[in-house]
Amino acid sequence: MTTPTTAARGEPLLMGVLNVTPDSFSDGGRWVETDAAVRHGLELVADGAQVVDVGGESTRPGAQRRDEAEELRRVIPVVTALVAKGVTVSVDTMRAAVAEQAVAAGAAIVNDVSGGLADPQMPAVVAAADVPFVVMHWRGHSHDMQSRARYDDVVADVCRELTDRVEALLAAGMRRERLVLDPGIGFAKTAEHNWQLLAGMARVVDLGLPVLVGTSRKTFLGAVGRSEGTERPLDERDVATAVTTAAVAHAGVWGVRVHDVQASRDALDVAAALAGAR
Repeated sequence: MTTPTTAARGEPLLMGVLNVTPDSFSDGGRWVETDAAVRHGLELVADGAQVVDVGGESTRPGAQRRDEAEELRRVIPVVTALVAKGVTVSVDTMRAAVAEQAVAAGAAIVNDVSGGLADPQMPAVVAAADVPFVVMHWRGHSHDMQSRARYDDVVADVCRELTDRVEALLAAGMRRERLVLDPGIGFAKTAEHNWQLLAGMARVVDLGLPVLVGTSRKTFLGAVGRSEGTERPLDERDVATAVTTAAVAHAGVWGVRVHDVQASRDALDVAAALAGAR
């Protein structure tokens, strides 16, 4: 890969989330203006992010899609400005046209939550660009994805479906060494499925490709250990997120995608100190 594959000490890469959307579940509306988005992207880097993941379309459960022109309007100026400041940028998109223009603006990774299924042109565009491509486990768009959360064995099923998707992408001309897997925590998954995937993350890693994990601030972290009606609010889920960062780091993942980079950086530092003491 032409982008960092691990942090300096062999730990997972820290990918900072930059949503330039009005309706994302965690921080929608906070960074919709280009200048504010660029400032926040630089803050993520200062906190330790090796990659800033810029997304212009909310994929929260129930979200409705915006048109391509609006996504381009949100994303491309931010990608352009961050790249000009030396930031390694990933573009979070399901649209081939957005991926193509973002790569032309300097984006180094394409992160597609549909794994190339939402837009049939995506595999060809990314293959031609020859950049890393994050292939997430996906069963459908946000408006109805939770109705598809049915599994016999969620870890085995996700591994099988990701393997099938990789084979399809290779057949479409992509290079295996450019692929990164994402098990899709929270996408067509119940809370129980999410926990099972986290516990079984080593099986996903054993598929032999880099693995990116995104648990940050998701609903199942708000609910764990709490009774109904007392769930943690979004801005109080970063400690729980950091715990999962340490857990998946132990499983050998390539990267974690988080809103609060510093909390996950601290978790990795503590885990490394414990490992060193052993």
